Amino acid sequence: MAERRTKVAGLKSRLPFKTCPVCNRPFSWRKKWRRTWDRVMYCSDRCRRSSSGVR
Repeated sequence: MAERRTKVAGLKSRLPFKTCPVCNRPFSWRKKWRRTWDRVMYCSDRCRRSSSGVR
């Protein structure tokens, strides 16, 4: 089990990331965003709701 965690941890650092325009925190690629990564702008629904037109 520990071996698997180290492999995943090593791969996660290689994933693409973006910076959220609302909270300015970096967020990394998620499997559920595999088809829409180019359109993802916000790290969470909370940031998306509080964006107030930030683009």
